[in-house]
Amino acid sequence: MKAIIIAAGQGTRLRPHTADRAKCMVEVNGRALLHRQVDALRAAGVDDIVVIRGYKARTVQAPGVRYVDNHAYASHNILESLMSAGDELAGDVIVSYGDIFYRPEIAAALMRSYLPGTLVVDRAWADIYDGRDDHPVAQAELCELSDFGLITRVGKHVGPENAFGEFIGLARFSAPLLARLMARYLQAKGRGLDAPYGTAPSLRMAYLTDLLNDGIGHGEAIGVLATDGGWREIDTVQDLERARESIRW
Repeated sequence: MKAIIIAAGQGTRLRPHTADRAKCMVEVNGRALLHRQVDALRAAGVDDIVVIRGYKARTVQAPGVRYVDNHAYASHNILESLMSAGDELAGDVIVSYGDIFYRPEIAAALMRSYLPGTLVVDRAWADIYDGRDDHPVAQAELCELSDFGLITRVGKHVGPENAFGEFIGLARFSAPLLARLMARYLQAKGRGLDAPYGTAPSLRMAYLTDLLNDGIGHGEAIGVLATDGGWREIDTVQDLERARESIRW
């Protein structure tokens, strides 16, 4: 199994902690976010890990991983950063944001998922947002489910009213589903990087969730692996301080 970690972003809201290092190399209680992810993935049986680097690329280091360098990281968003992985986007793949970390058992459960596509979704998401002033609920990638437990839409445009939970930025895609999602992306790219895509003003500025919604809208079955906490996103200085005070795993 291969995992691709998207870790090219500049982490501007984490400055000064990202002044001299990539966001994924910021430490929570002595361990870099990237190292925590690599440990969790390897414990779950992932034997091939690819890290997409961009900002402060030379500071991104973890033993035994491979790297893809995204030189255009400053001019686009998460989806385009993922697509910079190119031929690595083939086969069964776990995709992860670079600014999160999670308990190893979440990665292990994701490896056991039998669905074509699985997003890890936190049902207890509201607990994290209590007092999270620098990263409000409006920025949460929430998701709604059908009566059969499949995702009907996901992203920052989904309000909390009918949300099942928050997509934590960790997902697994089977090879056939990933190939079809890539086809959806290439169709969008054919219309130009500056053409609107999903809820984004342009494909260039699109999120991974825009591609997921595109696939869901064309009949793809994407389900959830539900968790109740057991993870954190480190997007702001406040997030980092809160995690350092409360995380003991």
